[in-house]
Amino acid sequence: MPFDVSGTTVLITGASAGLGAEFARRFAGRGADLVLVARRADRLEQLAAELRAAHHVSVTVLPFDLATPGVGERLRGELTARDIRVGSLINNAGFGTHGDFASADLERLTSEIQLNVTTLVELSHTFLPDLIRGRGALVNVASTAAFQPTPGMAVYGATKAFVLNFTEALWAEARGTGLTVLAVCPGPTRTEFFDVVGSEDAAVGRMQTADQVVTTALRALDRRSTPPSVVSGLMNWVSSVSTRFATRRIGALASGRLLGDVRMRTSLTK
Repeated sequence: MPFDVSGTTVLITGASAGLGAEFARRFAGRGADLVLVARRADRLEQLAAELRAAHHVSVTVLPFDLATPGVGERLRGELTARDIRVGSLINNAGFGTHGDFASADLERLTSEIQLNVTTLVELSHTFLPDLIRGRGALVNVASTAAFQPTPGMAVYGATKAFVLNFTEALWAEARGTGLTVLAVCPGPTRTEFFDVVGSEDAAVGRMQTADQVVTTALRALDRRSTPPSVVSGLMNWVSSVSTRFATRRIGALASGRLLGDVRMRTSLTK
């Protein structure tokens, strides 16, 4: 039976493109009103106009820089002023960096942690009481990078490991409350993610579309008993499971090799 969001409001972060925009289209198609949050107001307004015309739902656009401390309370304050109560939350906003950690820009890395981890925690904590009261959903977008160390993307992989473990813990805590909690773990997906990363060297495996990833998430939500996490794509699932049978040393070296770190290629033979 489809997860029912009709007549409720779904807040989606990172909604200006990619997975966020696809989540917005699919939830609007199920009759949900939407709050779309991202930095690019023009993109959000275009999407909002599309969804209002296609599905006759209410769409609120909030251009926010989510990579700033305290954004959860500021966002809640804005919604309270507009008399909007959030029924479900999709924490999709995030970005990745690729390259050697020692030479990376520290400000960029800390911004990555702020958005991928701290903001996600702030928003989850801020809106959780409303989500439980409304028997809605909390969906956090993790990654297949969460299942092993990722040399060449050390900070990104670590943030997604946090998201996966954090969300699965909330899934256990929320049992019996009526709230559905889910971590979605996509592999490489054809979005703007790799434009921000600056290289497709970080794409390991066959690319999926945003539609495929969101379909996987919705199928999990539609199940009678939603699992704590779901991996999108059969081969991505196989890869995530296979990490359980490798030592941490082999896992880190193999992952580094796949992500294009030349040093990892030689280390694997040592």
